[in-house]
Amino acid sequence: MTTALRALGLVAAAFVVSSCSLFQGDEEKELEPTKLIDFETKVDVKRLWSTKIGDGAEFLLVALQPASDGNRVFAASRNGNVVALDPGTGKAVWRTELETDLSAGPGVGEGLIVVGAANGMLIALDTDSGAELWRANVTGETLARPVIKDGTVITLTIDNRLRAVSAFDGAERWTVEQATPALTMRGSASPVLVGTSVIAGFDNGRLVAVNIATGNTEWEAMLSPPTGRSDLERLSDVDGLISIVGQDVYASGYHGSLVALASESGQVLWTRELSSFKGVSADWNNLYTVDDEGVVIALTRRTGDESWRQNALIRREPTVPVAFQTTVVVGDLDGYLHFFSNFDGNPVARVRAGSTAVSIEPVVVADRLFVQGDDGKVSAYVIRQPKRPDNAPDISDNAPDVSDEDT
Repeated sequence: MTTALRALGLVAAAFVVSSCSLFQGDEEKELEPTKLIDFETKVDVKRLWSTKIGDGAEFLLVALQPASDGNRVFAASRNGNVVALDPGTGKAVWRTELETDLSAGPGVGEGLIVVGAANGMLIALDTDSGAELWRANVTGETLARPVIKDGTVITLTIDNRLRAVSAFDGAERWTVEQATPALTMRGSASPVLVGTSVIAGFDNGRLVAVNIATGNTEWEAMLSPPTGRSDLERLSDVDGLISIVGQDVYASGYHGSLVALASESGQVLWTRELSSFKGVSADWNNLYTVDDEGVVIALTRRTGDESWRQNALIRREPTVPVAFQTTVVVGDLDGYLHFFSNFDGNPVARVRAGSTAVSIEPVVVADRLFVQGDDGKVSAYVIRQPKRPDNAPDISDNAPDVSDEDT
């Protein structure tokens, strides 16, 4: 299906939804975003720096998100700027202007930065200098961050094709294609890497593992089976964040379930009925997701049992929650970052990253949180630890002496 037809289908679906609201009268107020409430701030969140990298992408639902190689932070803007930033100061180490609209990235690895352009091109740059190395035509717009491993760049395009090209020169290596439904949502799940495999979610509700070297399909799992009579009811896209912890894969589908699978076989470990097109994030103990209404939900990673839920962001278009130290961070349509306790889901802090939406989840690198808003602004945050009072006793003063004989 062409991009134009896909867009037409989405417009038609949006018209159906908006037309229904015309007849709701007083009930229309119920569809407004939940108003923010006051609470006691319990975590001290400090913005380290903020920098504008280029023109924004408001309402376009593109996948432009900061990435890091451990030394620098890389980011790309809708109007074609790719920058390398010092993570401590936010100052640009280098900037490259590609003079084309970008839709996804950057993906970082093996000395490369790869971004996806709206015209169907993949563009690779050198991480040290920002020099352009090659361009490859993948014949379709990508809304998923490319991934790089073993000399291979892999991306998922909106025509439901997983494509691999050489990291050396962009030459095509293999393509895996899945059937495309009549109606899909705008978006794609960024592929994830596990061992020698890449795992990707498709618009037909399937999760597929593919061998990176050969392009052979290793397993498929139906994550979100289409149901209902209309194309709108049968939407089953796997468009949100897919997470990996150890050898376990966690993903969710629209009108479907949140599922844990074994990465080596695709065997379902457990499943929970929960519809989410934003996906699922994970830390060692918990999973975090947001349902179609905007309810933030935490589940235990081992069993999928619900730990808590938070209703403060209903209809505020929250991003998928991201674990950051003892908090879970969520962006929203007004540019706020909401920090909730990862223990019980209670709000502990709120800051505003910008005047436009934060439509893609923040990124955690070590002890810092990096956020890119739809206005093309990238910001870095830390959680400041409370200062110890000057008159507080030194713990070591009360510690028992331990001699060599004692040990």
